[in-house]
Amino acid sequence: MKEFWVHVAEDLPVEKKRELLKKCTALCDVVLVSDEDVPLTREMDAHRIASPSKGDIQIFGVKSLEEIQKLKLRENDCGIEVTIKSGADEEIALAASESGSKYLLVSCPNWKVIPLENLIARIHGKSKLIAQVSDAHEAKTALETLEIGADGILLKTPNPEIISEIANMTRAAENLLRLAEVKVTNVRALGTGARVCVDTCEIMTHGEGMLVGCQSSALFLTQAEVEINPHVETRPFRVNAGPISSYVLTPENRTRYLSDLKAGDEVLIVDRAGKSRIGVVGRIKIESRPMLLVEAEIEGIRIKTVTQNAETIRMVTPKGSLPVSELKTGDTLLARIEEGGRHFGTLVKDEMVIER
Repeated sequence: MKEFWVHVAEDLPVEKKRELLKKCTALCDVVLVSDEDVPLTREMDAHRIASPSKGDIQIFGVKSLEEIQKLKLRENDCGIEVTIKSGADEEIALAASESGSKYLLVSCPNWKVIPLENLIARIHGKSKLIAQVSDAHEAKTALETLEIGADGILLKTPNPEIISEIANMTRAAENLLRLAEVKVTNVRALGTGARVCVDTCEIMTHGEGMLVGCQSSALFLTQAEVEINPHVETRPFRVNAGPISSYVLTPENRTRYLSDLKAGDEVLIVDRAGKSRIGVVGRIKIESRPMLLVEAEIEGIRIKTVTQNAETIRMVTPKGSLPVSELKTGDTLLARIEEGGRHFGTLVKDEMVIER
């Protein structure tokens, strides 16, 4: 979950602080204030308070590796604040994330994107990375950088009107994936192979399914078995995903082979708008079935996937879905396209991998 923090500056007039805090109470996850303003913030019923020593979350400002080594972190939530002006500061931030601090608050006053890209790539999963921003444009950049985005944003502003806008932006970015439109270039029947049905503990609907493919850089949105037909019952909990060697997208932008999935594992359920939610696998069903190769193209790049050859397997399109058995050249499908390769399921953006 993306977190939305607001910094209420100590030097603001009391009435301005009250105005900001009133907005924060309804829309923010954490309010960052000075120790002196903690009583006022509690009076305004803020959900959680961060401050140097008296808040629910203790925040330490550091400027060197030596300062991190001397910190005595509380057992409950704490955070370390670092200003990033150079590569050396990035190393301080990395050390802060490895110190046991739950939160890493970073301010990038000069370069906004590159330092944040570096920190997301190196820190993701170690500490919650909270990026300081001053307006909606900076917030959007922080939430979308490297597509993963920061774990949260810290808005520093005296303007209460912007809080609602950025709160909505933060919530909308929580589970949104970017999908691309790809054009079918070839469809060809193959022989039989081991096909995986992923039965979840969820109920899916039209336009929802899983991102699956035989190339980790190109995952096609395959719809759950929700379409009514005269021959078999619907299975809204199921995605007929493809051969056991295919990849499927899972939480935290990781991929797994279909052959590795088992009951209790988590997968990502995605709709045509890119909105995603976590689904739990109830069982995996593997059977020998006839296969179909689907090839497509986007901006001159050729991509492909393999599915079971059956009328009940449908690919999601921008406005509906199509049975794979009826796909033809020129049809438009939705897919997730990423540069780079995967190392044990984790995206390595700069790695060169050739997948055919």
